[in-house]
Amino acid sequence: MTTTTRPERSRSVEEATSYAVGHRIRIEILGLLNEGTHSPSELARQLGRPLTTVSHHIKELLDAGCIELAKTEKVRNADLHFYRAIELPFISDEEAEALPPEVKQEFAAVILQAIMAEGLGALWAGKMSNDPNVRMMWRWFNLDERGRQELADEQRESWERIVEIEARAANRCAESGEATTSMIVATMGFERSRPVRSALAEPPPSD
Repeated sequence: MTTTTRPERSRSVEEATSYAVGHRIRIEILGLLNEGTHSPSELARQLGRPLTTVSHHIKELLDAGCIELAKTEKVRNADLHFYRAIELPFISDEEAEALPPEVKQEFAAVILQAIMAEGLGALWAGKMSNDPNVRMMWRWFNLDERGRQELADEQRESWERIVEIEARAANRCAESGEATTSMIVATMGFERSRPVRSALAEPPPSD
């Protein structure tokens, strides 16, 4: 029997997002669930962690609304539960603008949780420091309304080019047999929680 179940959150969406990436085992679980559907025993085996420990963190993540129950299967008269990362539907920019604020907050939390889990997982694995092609940049920009729209357009066009890059890479690998490397690419543009108004404020360095 296939189901998709998300219980009522035990934490606010903001608290849950912070909680989800606050422990290495939860980060490891989220990374695997970002890939697909897994049972607690599968997760414990892949992570090399005790089943009781993994099951505890899965329950905490589920109760917080950070993951969802994907399906339940009968195995030798017992219910076997399979979990996955929360799936978001694809929506257009116009549809996104029409969403209620609380739904937008949920969407933002799910995406931010995935980015943080993947980033911290890669940091733990040393992937941020042993690859000369890693690119990490951030800073604030003070923009007017036109500048904000230009930034949004630039990010959208950049994302479309990245999707095309992957398609070309897939075609080359199909011909050459070369193995692919799983790369995390994230694009984010949002208003800062606190405005930076001082002309003396120096933006953080970019790498």
